[in-house]
Amino acid sequence: MTSFRPRRPSRPPVSRVSRPEPAVTRLLILNKPFDVLAQFSDEQGRSTLKDFVDVPEVYPAGRLDRDSEGLLLLTNNGRLQARISDPRHKLAKTYWVQVEGEPSPEQLERLRRGVVLKDGPTLPAQVDLINEPALWPRNPPVRFRKSIPTAWLELTIQEGRNRQVRRMTAAVGLPTLRLVRTRIGPWTLDDLAPGEWREVDPGMLQL
Repeated sequence: MTSFRPRRPSRPPVSRVSRPEPAVTRLLILNKPFDVLAQFSDEQGRSTLKDFVDVPEVYPAGRLDRDSEGLLLLTNNGRLQARISDPRHKLAKTYWVQVEGEPSPEQLERLRRGVVLKDGPTLPAQVDLINEPALWPRNPPVRFRKSIPTAWLELTIQEGRNRQVRRMTAAVGLPTLRLVRTRIGPWTLDDLAPGEWREVDPGMLQL
């Protein structure tokens, strides 16, 4: 005999609130300084984007760690923000990376093929050994070990995992000392000084 079970009342559909599409899409390039959080508030009183950007209703498109420097995109358009930051779109990101040690051809080739991290293998990267770039002094300066040389790499990836570049160089025995992002997709840092920003054309990227 089948027992009777009362039907549970159906739940109303959950409404998802999203930011309305702005009348005018804005896109900013900021040269994020070292030791600045890529967010606009912090309960611990640390330096944030609010100290440098006074444009209302813009948000970071992607992450850039507190101990990394360089290009950070900000926009008021949620669709553009997702298009830039979602790793499924594989938007190329280029970094200048100062590493400890002298990279061997084998180490560079491992980076180019992709390395295995704790969260799985990375995609192949574009990697070249470069001369020391003309950059602003970092504050505070990088701590060097006098007995160990350093080198600079230009490294381009198409993923966005947490601290990925640092983990990739460490995996091949080249710890990162300084990390500066110089390009995201079609946008470049150019001559922006740390803390400076400029507005650019968002139409360079198809939505």
